[in-house]
Amino acid sequence: MPEPVNPLLPAWYDVAWSAMVVVILVLLVVCLISIARTAKSLSSFQSLAWTLVAIFVPIVGPLAWLFIGRRSLAEPRDARKTSATS
Repeated sequence: MPEPVNPLLPAWYDVAWSAMVVVILVLLVVCLISIARTAKSLSSFQSLAWTLVAIFVPIVGPLAWLFIGRRSLAEPRDARKTSATS
């Protein structure tokens, strides 16, 4: 006779999905805090655009900000202007 399944213990996939949701939410919160802290160096449109991308594109949006958006802010403004005019 098979052993009965305990309904109080979640299945492994429930734990895995819950952990993934927690990781995604933490990533989103870190991204939004980072956008808010650098909002002074962004225009209002850029801040709004990055915030919407981070919220509505769940994994790729926050990762794009953390790897691409912040890095573009690290360049000095003069370097961006000279590279844009060349």
